[in-house]
Amino acid sequence: MTNRPHLAARIERWPVRGAFTIARGAKTHVDVVVAELTADGVTGRGEGTPIYYHGETADGVRAAVLAQADAVAGGLSRDELHARMPRGAARNALDAALWDLAAKRDGRPVWALAGLPEPQPLETAFTISLGEPAAMEAAARAAAHLPLLKLKMAGEGDAARVAAVRRGAPGARLIVDANEAWTGRDVERQAAALATHGVELIEQPVRAGEDADLDGVRSPVPLCADESCQDRADLDRLVGRYRAINIKLDKCGGLTEALALAAEARARGLDVMVGCMLGTSLGMAPAFLAGGQARWVDLDGALLLARDRPEGMALAGGRLAPPTRALWG
Repeated sequence: MTNRPHLAARIERWPVRGAFTIARGAKTHVDVVVAELTADGVTGRGEGTPIYYHGETADGVRAAVLAQADAVAGGLSRDELHARMPRGAARNALDAALWDLAAKRDGRPVWALAGLPEPQPLETAFTISLGEPAAMEAAARAAAHLPLLKLKMAGEGDAARVAAVRRGAPGARLIVDANEAWTGRDVERQAAALATHGVELIEQPVRAGEDADLDGVRSPVPLCADESCQDRADLDRLVGRYRAINIKLDKCGGLTEALALAAEARARGLDVMVGCMLGTSLGMAPAFLAGGQARWVDLDGALLLARDRPEGMALAGGRLAPPTRALWG
């Protein structure tokens, strides 16, 4: 007989290696919410990282997860979850737990349940935190063996930062993340200055909601919507302003929406990047499956922590290995 799933959720705090610094500030730890669904002797897990710039908190995300306990016990499906909950970290954690539980009950991996090809190692970006050019050059030199580096920008002095990173890692591919810091600046001119150093993608140059500032901008480097793209509802206003979108499961509300968002974005002629918030390998694992559908992958959230889960995903030569079944899926 099939048991009714029992839902539990807890908050975990994980330290960051050093500090993770972007235009909005620095983080020395990350709080994640783990949802667990137990039924028929197995437990499905999912992890969500609250999106602070949306006002999410760990306590709020945990409460939102637990509010679905009765619905989960009644056999809540992933499609029903999508209809019941708004996008965000709580829905992501529950969506991942539902996928994981289904895989364990069925005896088949999530990628097979989702109709995806068997996952292979993915080349992931590694983030260089925002800092003075000399500090970023030193960080880039230490990571110069990795094939793809992602640089955090601040607006003023960004060309010098990228030039310094290029000196530190002359052979690496480079993408940059402005984190909205180019609002009010000449985006076309800023992009042209970075293009000379081989930058191949620029994330979120202007503030979300002010994307009309990009009308008429002819950037020599493709622009990618991050904060401006949460889920499929945002695509209409992005086409023509951006050439790519960054899908994060905590933004869109889980793997179920991420796969649908990737398919619709590609159908509209947009390239796809799959990124992440800070989190452990448990949070990266569902995103890894979406990453197989992407041109760029930025799933270094666990690599930036001081420690990871014992069954964490391994990095070798800049390529992230698929999650083991012991971890998720």
